[in-house]
Amino acid sequence: MIKSKKTILLIISTVPLLMVLGNSMLISEFATLKRELNINQFQVGLLITFFSLPAAIFIPFLGFLSDRFGRKIIIVPCILVYGMGGMISGIASVLLNNPYNVILAGRVVQGIGAAGTGPIAMALAGDIFKARELNESMGIMEAANGIGKFVSPVIGSAIALIIWYALFFSYSILCIPVAFLLWLTVKEQKNILEKKSIKEYINAIKPLFYDKGLFLSINFLGALVVLFILFGVLSFASNILETNFRLSGINRGIILSVPLFFLSASAYLTGLYLRKEGNVLKYAYFYGLITISLSMFILPFCSENIFIYTIMLGFLGTGSGLVLTSVNTMVTGSIQAYQRGGVTSLYGSVRFLGIALGPPVFSLLQGLGVSLSLLFLASGILALLSGFLGFLIIRKQD
Repeated sequence: MIKSKKTILLIISTVPLLMVLGNSMLISEFATLKRELNINQFQVGLLITFFSLPAAIFIPFLGFLSDRFGRKIIIVPCILVYGMGGMISGIASVLLNNPYNVILAGRVVQGIGAAGTGPIAMALAGDIFKARELNESMGIMEAANGIGKFVSPVIGSAIALIIWYALFFSYSILCIPVAFLLWLTVKEQKNILEKKSIKEYINAIKPLFYDKGLFLSINFLGALVVLFILFGVLSFASNILETNFRLSGINRGIILSVPLFFLSASAYLTGLYLRKEGNVLKYAYFYGLITISLSMFILPFCSENIFIYTIMLGFLGTGSGLVLTSVNTMVTGSIQAYQRGGVTSLYGSVRFLGIALGPPVFSLLQGLGVSLSLLFLASGILALLSGFLGFLIIRKQD
């Protein structure tokens, strides 16, 4: 077994990195998928929803199993299920004339697999790392998540140059080495887990929500708002880059990777800073949402200037990294080991719910006649209100 904690953390971090490829690789090729599958903006958004919603539903159940039987025994099979879902979608794309519905079914399978990966990997890191090490580890985990988002638009665009449905097969190829590496090299601390019935498990978590329910709820809300806005914006950014700026292929993927690069960088740097200054979490939360709101207020008015548009996407990513890292740390640091799998799984469900809602809600509202400018401005106000409310509640908890 590997004993270096940094090496262990890097291996664990490949799990959320792999998970985010499930959505982010497709987003850069939304315009291509619309053409090849002959579907509309709402339908292409469902490729994200049919992945993220099953993940949100299954995460709490798999979190319970991880607390009862161990983290690795859940994570590794789920990684393989994740790859199998990609294979289903890929084979349907090759063999069927109208593969859209089967692709959605494959995305459901893939989402169920994703439910047992990133959130439980976060719980595994929480089991291994303690105190201020936890702050840095959560920053690195969020950075890995961000790196996955950052590289995936470029990777997705490059893979799609081969043929568009190669995107689905790539998931299967990537998941196998990650699963084996995690199984063979990471040793978990099973002695801290207690085998409880579902009733005992719920009863063990209940007091936490009585005591810290408002604190946890505002953290969950912050993550939901951030990911709802981020994926809602990105789902339309692919079209805007093609229609307004005439960008396609890898060039489009590079621009879409900008907010995700800044998310990754700000997450990592925030984690490093929080290791030394753990009492500033509320400020990271607050300033992150304020940054997101500013970017949303400006984005609708710069869709003819690629330079300013890219900068504003970068601000969106920076704010997202600040919020998500602070929330990761506050959630995992406020709970005991025997509660960690369940609570982080609920948190993971909320994150996936935000991702699932963003693209279809933005598409539906636009279909009802709401302009993108108004959508973006309303999202900015939502971020602003969430930031102020969260700051007040978290400060009170301190």
